[in-house]
Amino acid sequence: MTHIDTTIASLREKHMHAIEQIISFRDETTLLVSAGALLHICRDLRYDPALGYSVLADLAAVDYHPQRPRFAVAYLLHALKHNARLRLRVLLPGREPRLPSVTGLWPAAEWPEREAFDLMGIEFTGHPDLRRILMPADWEGHPLRKDYALGYEEVQFSFNWREIDLRKDYAQE
Repeated sequence: MTHIDTTIASLREKHMHAIEQIISFRDETTLLVSAGALLHICRDLRYDPALGYSVLADLAAVDYHPQRPRFAVAYLLHALKHNARLRLRVLLPGREPRLPSVTGLWPAAEWPEREAFDLMGIEFTGHPDLRRILMPADWEGHPLRKDYALGYEEVQFSFNWREIDLRKDYAQE
């Protein structure tokens, strides 16, 4: 029995209804968990000595627009003693996506949670310093959302350089 099997058995025993799906793909295991039970599951994974997921290796947010539910947040956890990795995934609605912060369990979550807040608009309740990290404080919107308006400038090449050059500021003078 692997450490991942032990982890799943332990979590199923304690949080039977919170684990919505178990996905295994290429020797990686992902548990789809409910948002309401996330903090309880994370607390067990972090502090249960038999499990020992002491490292939060990564936290990432995904926008599945136009699908419903729209957002997902993935937590990649590592148990050093057992050399095992487990991914937790939580699905969130498009309106007011909100999760409890895991910074109290893994302090390394502070900046990735701020990044997900800034670029995707996912709020982490209980976060010690939830504010923009990459965009200016007065910026409106969240640039990594799929419905965010794209602004772009056409790239200048040898075949279109005159047309682009005429649009430059210095050509207007």
